[in-house]
Amino acid sequence: MKFRIVLEYDPETKSYAAYCPELPGCCSAGDTEEEALENIKEAISLYLEPSPVKLNPDEKVFEVEVPV
Repeated sequence: MKFRIVLEYDPETKSYAAYCPELPGCCSAGDTEEEALENIKEAISLYLEPSPVKLNPDEKVFEVEVPV
């Protein structure tokens, strides 16, 4: 799956910020462009990782695939 990444250089900190517009709050940073891009890939993976769900006995969990 592909995501758009916005990469910004901050001259004050002399580092790069990266965020994914499609995933609110998913952002990262790095000292170089390459490091920032590697870090945002990890951030996206963690963002999309399923979290545990507690269910009542009458509830069910289904997984669906969405075409892109």
